[in-house]
Amino acid sequence: MRIISIDPGYERVGIAVVEKKSSRKEELIYSDCFQTSSKSPITERFLLIGKEIEKVIQKYKPETMAIETLFFNSNQKTAMKVSEARGIIIYQALANGLSVFEYTPLQIKIAVTGYGRGDKKQIIAMIPHLIKVEKEIKYDDEYDAIAVGLTHSACCKIN
Repeated sequence: MRIISIDPGYERVGIAVVEKKSSRKEELIYSDCFQTSSKSPITERFLLIGKEIEKVIQKYKPETMAIETLFFNSNQKTAMKVSEARGIIIYQALANGLSVFEYTPLQIKIAVTGYGRGDKKQIIAMIPHLIKVEKEIKYDDEYDAIAVGLTHSACCKIN
């Protein structure tokens, strides 16, 4: 099973492609942190996000998408924009025939760290123990996307 997994945002979007085969550990096929410029209008940023997601789907041909649900913080303006970006990302998955699975931050933390109140540092520390990462990762959004993919892989049976 090949999974495109997403940590949604509108400034930075974590993207990973994780593959799970029945007899083997997960393999990280691709990961990146896609960034948009804060100087660009939000509508242009949304368009760029949609195009990037479609490009990754077309190149890596995943079967499913796993995406983190939105955690509402006190900044409603930011939450609304992230919510809109999620909609664009989910649309691209569905338009390309992918099933979409959503995971809460709690589910992801439990799957990756074994503890629902784990923090970013714990997630980042656990990722290399769970999957081989052959490059330096600069932003935690990319780690989060990998964690979402690992969560989905752990939740789904492979035939």
